[in-house]
Amino acid sequence: MKDEPRSHPFRRSHQDVAAVDRIPDTPQTRAPAYRLAFNDHDFLCREELRPVRLQLELLKPQMIMDERGVESTVVLMGSARIPEPGAASDGAAEGLSALAPFYDEARRLARMVTELSLESYGRENVIVTGGGPGIMEAGNRGAMEAGGHSIGLNIVLPHEQAPNAYVTPDLCFNFHYFAIRKMHFLMRARAICIFPGGFGTLDEMFETLTLIQTGRMTQVPFLLFGRTFWEKVINWNALAEAGTISAKDLDLFRYVDTAEEAMAIIRDWKDED
Repeated sequence: MKDEPRSHPFRRSHQDVAAVDRIPDTPQTRAPAYRLAFNDHDFLCREELRPVRLQLELLKPQMIMDERGVESTVVLMGSARIPEPGAASDGAAEGLSALAPFYDEARRLARMVTELSLESYGRENVIVTGGGPGIMEAGNRGAMEAGGHSIGLNIVLPHEQAPNAYVTPDLCFNFHYFAIRKMHFLMRARAICIFPGGFGTLDEMFETLTLIQTGRMTQVPFLLFGRTFWEKVINWNALAEAGTISAKDLDLFRYVDTAEEAMAIIRDWKDED
């Protein structure tokens, strides 16, 4: 982390953290009450400190991305289970093997978007994924192959999700709160690309569509990869026919099947505003 700004004359907090090693070892200094509040993990993890933890989890990635000059992102979401073509294990479900070509599409799209990003020296249109395997790995991998950086927004899960090897290390974040992680997916988003996925992908997809539908978020290209998959999984027209959404809400997203189709929409979007 960067040093605190030198705009004030006060002693730096990290100096006091280091000073703890030099204080006498006594019952008083060993007591939890004596620990500096901001350096006391037990204290910070207390139930009453949840509002502070939420704020910290929002601030840390925000500050780091600001320092890196990241101004806008292109979001890639999709299943962690979709394998790279040819890399599926013998036990992989037949359905997942059929979806494997989307790994290559995500990888190619990320490469194209990153080449566009490099025109702004990596400040605009930076690829961001959930940081894990499958479609997420493909996104970060394509960005690295194009010679750019990319963001990974990992989250602590019961079955530990390790970051994939292609996320730019100093843009690889870890979250406790799903809500704050989803905010970071969208705060800089210039386009949303949704590949086939499960509960997590559906959750992120519907929340984003709701934000756009209700005007709480600016409309951006919202691209669903794989018309056949999505029309089989969700009967969008039935929602409109039932009146639970408006017919015009079906215009909030588009189907695409290739990275080239998606890239054309992303590049031309400003002409459609």
